[in-house]
Amino acid sequence: MDALLETSNLSRRYGSLLALDRVSLRVERGSIFGFIGPNGAGKTTFIRIICTLLAPSGGEAWIDGRSVLDEPDEVRRRIGYMPDFFGVYEDMKVWEYLDFFARCYGTPAGEIGRLSDQLLELVDLAHKKEAYVEELSRGMKQRLCLARTLVHDPELLVLDEPASGLDPRARVEMRELLKELRTMGKTIFLSSHILAELADMCTHIGIVEKGRLLASGRVDEMIAQLAVRKRIGIRVARRGLTAFRLLRDLPGVADVHFLGKEPGSDDEPAELQIGLTDASEDEADVLAHLVRSDVPVRSFAEEKGDLEDVFLQVTKGEVQ
Repeated sequence: MDALLETSNLSRRYGSLLALDRVSLRVERGSIFGFIGPNGAGKTTFIRIICTLLAPSGGEAWIDGRSVLDEPDEVRRRIGYMPDFFGVYEDMKVWEYLDFFARCYGTPAGEIGRLSDQLLELVDLAHKKEAYVEELSRGMKQRLCLARTLVHDPELLVLDEPASGLDPRARVEMRELLKELRTMGKTIFLSSHILAELADMCTHIGIVEKGRLLASGRVDEMIAQLAVRKRIGIRVARRGLTAFRLLRDLPGVADVHFLGKEPGSDDEPAELQIGLTDASEDEADVLAHLVRSDVPVRSFAEEKGDLEDVFLQVTKGEVQ
C-alpha cells in the first residue's frame, strides 16, 4: 500500500529541548493510525508540523506526495485538522457554524446547504441543526468540530486527542464515527495518551516517547511480536491457594497472580493468571502438573496481548 502521510527524520527543538528526534514513519492510505505516547512525548508538536502550523528544525514531511515545507497550500487542501483544544463560536447556530467554514474553504454557495445537512446527518447532529452551539454537550461539540474538518472533503483527518474529556458514551460514539469514516475512504491519524481509546479502533500504531518514535506497525503484528511472554488464564473450582504455590515453583513460570480477590481458604474457587518465560512453549505441562496435583481446573486458556502490553514492552527503560 502507498503512504498518504510520510515523514523522514522529522525534528523540532525549543531552545535546548528536543521535542522531536528524527521521527520517520509512514501512514498507509485507508488506515486508522494511532500515535500513542504520554503527555509531553511530542505528539502535538508532530501534528502541528504535518498540518503546516509549525516549521520543523530538521527533516521533511509529505502528505500525498506534497511537501509540508514547500507546498503548504496543497497540503492544507488534503487534510482536516481537529486540535486537542478546539474552538467553537458558541453564539452561532449549528448550521451557521458549518456554513461559515464551508465558505472559508470556498464551497460554492449553492452546495453549502446540502453539504451541511449531509455532514450533520453523518455525525448524528441533524436534530440539532437550529440549536445554538453553546447548547450542545461536549460530545456534541466534538462531533460538530469533526464535521467541520470534513467540509472540504479531505483525504486525511488529523485528530489530536479526539476523545479528550468525553464521557464513556460519547467516547463510544466517537469511536464508531471514526470507523464509519474509514469505510468512506478516509485515512485517519489520531493521537492519544489513553491506550483504551485506541485498542478497538486502530489498524496501525506508532509509539512515541521523549520525542522519539520507538516502534510502529500494524496493531496485530506488533501485539504478536512484542508480547512480553505467553500469558495463561486459569480458573479452578477450589484449591486456589495450592494452585498458586504449585505454579509459583514451576520452572518456566515467570509470574503468577490472582485475578480479583485472593481466596480466603483453599476450599474457595479462584482465578489466576501466569506468565510463561519466552523459552517455555509447552503450557500443556503446566496443566498436567495441576491435574496430577488434584487441582480441579475449570478453564485453562492462553490470553491474547493488547496495546498496553505492547506499550509497556516498547517503552521499557525509556521512562526514568
